[in-house]
Amino acid sequence: MTSNPKQEQNFDVVVVGGGPGGYVAAIRAAQLGLRTACVEADKLGGVCLNVGCIPTKALLSSALLVNELAHAQGHGIVLEGFTTDLGPAQVRSRKVAARLSKGVAFLFKKNGVTHVNGYGRLLGGGAVEVEKDGAKTVLAARDIVLATGSRPRSLPFLQIDEKRIWSSTGALFQKEAPASLVVVGAGAVGMEFADIYNAYGAKVTVVEALDRVLPVEDADSSKVVAASFKRRGIDVFAGARVEETTARDDGVSISFTDAKGKARKLDVDYVLSAVGRIPNTEDVGLEAAGVKATESGGFVAVDEAMRTSAPGVWAVGDCAGPPLLAHKGMHEGVVAAEHIAGAGHHTVDYGNVPNCTYCNPEVASVGLTEQQARDQGLDIEVGQFPWVGNGRALAAGGTPEGFVKVIRDKRYSEVVGAHVVGPHATELIGEFVVARHLESTVEEIDRAMHPHPTLSEAVAEGALAALGRALHA
Repeated sequence: MTSNPKQEQNFDVVVVGGGPGGYVAAIRAAQLGLRTACVEADKLGGVCLNVGCIPTKALLSSALLVNELAHAQGHGIVLEGFTTDLGPAQVRSRKVAARLSKGVAFLFKKNGVTHVNGYGRLLGGGAVEVEKDGAKTVLAARDIVLATGSRPRSLPFLQIDEKRIWSSTGALFQKEAPASLVVVGAGAVGMEFADIYNAYGAKVTVVEALDRVLPVEDADSSKVVAASFKRRGIDVFAGARVEETTARDDGVSISFTDAKGKARKLDVDYVLSAVGRIPNTEDVGLEAAGVKATESGGFVAVDEAMRTSAPGVWAVGDCAGPPLLAHKGMHEGVVAAEHIAGAGHHTVDYGNVPNCTYCNPEVASVGLTEQQARDQGLDIEVGQFPWVGNGRALAAGGTPEGFVKVIRDKRYSEVVGAHVVGPHATELIGEFVVARHLESTVEEIDRAMHPHPTLSEAVAEGALAALGRALHA
């Protein structure tokens, strides 16, 4: 039984969606003195915090520890009867996610943001309908921010059922590692889960339609990761085309054609679909509010300030278009809130959004790949500094994989692109993001003294390598 909509109190800003873009927009709007509400049907923090970035990274931390313990003898640690169990790691990942979700609720209280639990959709005219348990209420606001996020994509030949064919969400909630798993899609999500399940004993096969793993990364980065995965017993088929998947009670049959045109069929326990995401824009009232979507992909069309085609309606995060990254959404949330409040005029620098993949070895980048730079006709010099030349990386144990690669524009000596593969790559890339933001030259990166012995020294050495004069390689 549904009740008639009831008019609620007015707000200056109503944010629809409590994921990274939405909750940050709400907090920033409240900080700027705007009376703000955030509507969220599920847990605060959205996909990223609850079933995405955070719990996945918790599992990846566990997987890295498993891999390190397997080689602990060199550190004088001898383990007898060494076994692994995905269950406790999965439970730990849920605790981490729950703690951070509660943290968002605390931040709302601290900043005076009203959390409205329910499903929000636009009605037009500055109104948002909130539905919960059959009851509907209406919030009125001068400005509305859409932050409805995205969800995993199903394909006609790869229909997610979360039983035998998982999405990333389904893969997060498994208490046991299967004997065999095929991961379709070798982007960041696919490679991270391949890493996790391989560490916990599954026979993992990765199938990617494009010609290499991590296809948005620099080709040199892809080569290092593919080689590393193969050494760990992961089968990688790039340039492959999936033809059919058939789910049964006891497993999945998957048929694909490999890069050489050979037909292959695998019978495995489970398949993970990691072939991208689509925006949650179908049932949020776009038409009622006069909000236009993009012709390709169904994203909400926005301008540089995150305004939509409808006055007083803004959009941020995954629903506003790629790249579908939490940190990009957070920055968009701040931009929207500050423009709403008339407190800022900056925009998001989409040319300086870092990419991060947290598998082992880690991969991170910002700016152009080497091929993109050459395709644009830029006059560049490329330098690579290998981790085997870094004392801190060697001291950590084993032979470190990967490199720091810097692409330098010869005209101004600025960093056109930076690519890091190896230990803590996702932390180190931040230095290049700041350098590019400040339009620093590679000479300035080198002259900023880096402590020794640290991994950060490789950033300076990478900059020197782009000048053709690395000191330790």
